[in-house]
Amino acid sequence: LTPQLEAIFRARFPAIRLVSLHSGLNPGERMNAWLQAQRGEAKIILGTRLAVFTPLPKLGLIIVDEEQDTSFKQQEGLRYSARDVAIFRAKHANAPVILGSATPSLESYYNALSGRYLRLRLPSRAVKNAALPVVRCIDTRAAKTKEGFSDPLIAALEKCLTLHQQSLVFINRRGYAPVLLCKSCAWTATCHRCASRLVVHLREKQLRCHHCGHQERFPSVCPECGDQDIVPFGHGTQRVEAALTERFPEARIVRIDRDSTRRKNAWQKILKDIQEQRVDILIGTQILAKGHDFPNLSLVSILNSDASLFSTDFRASERLFAQLMQVAGRAGRATILGEVLIQTEFPDHPLYQALRRQDYDSLAQTLLAERKTAGFPPYVYQALLRAEALQIAAALDFLARAATIAKAPKLVEIFDPVPAQMARLRGMERAYLLIQSGSRKQLQEFLSVWRAKLDTLSAHKVRWTLDVDPLEF
Repeated sequence: LTPQLEAIFRARFPAIRLVSLHSGLNPGERMNAWLQAQRGEAKIILGTRLAVFTPLPKLGLIIVDEEQDTSFKQQEGLRYSARDVAIFRAKHANAPVILGSATPSLESYYNALSGRYLRLRLPSRAVKNAALPVVRCIDTRAAKTKEGFSDPLIAALEKCLTLHQQSLVFINRRGYAPVLLCKSCAWTATCHRCASRLVVHLREKQLRCHHCGHQERFPSVCPECGDQDIVPFGHGTQRVEAALTERFPEARIVRIDRDSTRRKNAWQKILKDIQEQRVDILIGTQILAKGHDFPNLSLVSILNSDASLFSTDFRASERLFAQLMQVAGRAGRATILGEVLIQTEFPDHPLYQALRRQDYDSLAQTLLAERKTAGFPPYVYQALLRAEALQIAAALDFLARAATIAKAPKLVEIFDPVPAQMARLRGMERAYLLIQSGSRKQLQEFLSVWRAKLDTLSAHKVRWTLDVDPLEF
């Protein structure tokens, strides 16, 4: 998104010096941009989360675009939330901060409802006279699917091709299929370093772990029973591409995911082809979900979104709605009308009903009521003590000792240590200890004292981190 954002800003502010700060720069380029900002020569800084620390002598405004995005939280090394740092920094500089989003995080939405934040609404789209797309659900219990596509969805794709308009097929899973399964003994290919299955990449004849990067060759027979009847199960972007290529041999189909854009300048070439209408059907993951402006794109079709509806993560519904709203927003951004088709087994689910009405407020208020009843953020504040070791017993033992030395005040609750939802990652066993409180002040005071004690605790062969306001468990 960076080149597109830079182009927009340079066109709007041609006489103002502007610099970008992101991981794609080499150290010299980054240093030069940093110094221009520090000296006050650069008046506009565009950047990813690290840019929030840029020294600015006359800071007048901070904008956090798509403020709900979890990528603003640094999850490794120095842990911080760029959005929260932006709010803190703007307050101390006595400067306004704008948190922009069509689907704000529930924390920000709650702050707006309570009057802590000023809520400003944008009732119309950026392009004049552009209307919001029509959202429809296709009930896959009634409509049969072949290779993941229902007849109404195929008909909608055919209509777009006839009208020479572009379509987007969204499936947030790269690879050919998420599971390799033996029909005889029910064996599945799993990663030996992570508690996850290996993803089939059929074109490369490989199995890959999308968590740690482990790769191995595609087996010719089942390693457990020797049966040759091992089959890919489920759908990824590569399988969708193969199915559509077979169904529409004359269509110009492009797959956009981390695999297809890995080569240098690959994305720039694809983007140019889309803008110059040399692409009919786009197949993509969340890379395509936000920010992109494709004027000739009229249809967005969404596959396999039901998996997040009943997740154990209490933020799953919030994140799914934000993602679907973003990808739906790619349709009908200019003069042509947009349509969004969602294949689902649960068309009456409140999340899909709210999406069809483009009504974030009703869903957000429902989710807030659920969070209040369950005692989840934003009604409480949380911290997570994470531990990882070669053996799960060592991680759990460290957390148990950490809980023993904690002297929690009345308003701070400490839960029992438990294995993480994905207990093994990159060869390490993981566990965590949850601390929460209805008072931010009480929690911070407790953590300050406890953090000093944790430093004195023997942690032989255990790595630990203390994560405030965790987004992942």
